[in-house]
Amino acid sequence: MRCPYCQFRDSKVTDSRATDDGIRRRRQCISCGERFTTTENVQLATVQIVKKDGRREDFNREKLVAGLRRACTKRNISVAQLEMLAAEIEARVMADGRPEIPSSVVGELAMDALRRLDHIAYIRFASVYRPFTDIESLKEMVAQLEDGRVLSLEEQSLQLPLPGAEDPRPVRPLFLGDVESRHTTESAS
Repeated sequence: MRCPYCQFRDSKVTDSRATDDGIRRRRQCISCGERFTTTENVQLATVQIVKKDGRREDFNREKLVAGLRRACTKRNISVAQLEMLAAEIEARVMADGRPEIPSSVVGELAMDALRRLDHIAYIRFASVYRPFTDIESLKEMVAQLEDGRVLSLEEQSLQLPLPGAEDPRPVRPLFLGDVESRHTTESAS
């Protein structure tokens, strides 16, 4: 652990405490004597995020937080609220148990969380995440939001098709792992 003040490579731990986020350690640099705090987090098996173009990259919580932060710019949303959203999304991704998850699923989880937190942040995120072709499709999404017709990821998976309408989704409730096939089917149509 490098000292943030003098960059010396050695420090001694003066205090350790378990927190919800991991282990908080208070350290003192052996060279300059300055004190600083570090946090250790448990790192579970890395989940690969499959991008739309087929590339794969490790799940990056900081990248998720940055996207949420951009959507919440100039909104009355604290950093703690954004961290809680990111932790919730990360927990759902990790709990799925699969080694690879499509980026579309992470985007939908982020949109669900933002919709519950702040409608303006939700619209900002959706305007970047979803490919709106014209102003009418954006207006339709805003109208759905105002009318309370925007369904969460879980509600979407429990929705039954209208009689006579063809719907490729299974009738049973979907799990996060089943959302991948649904997104692939929806994007193809």
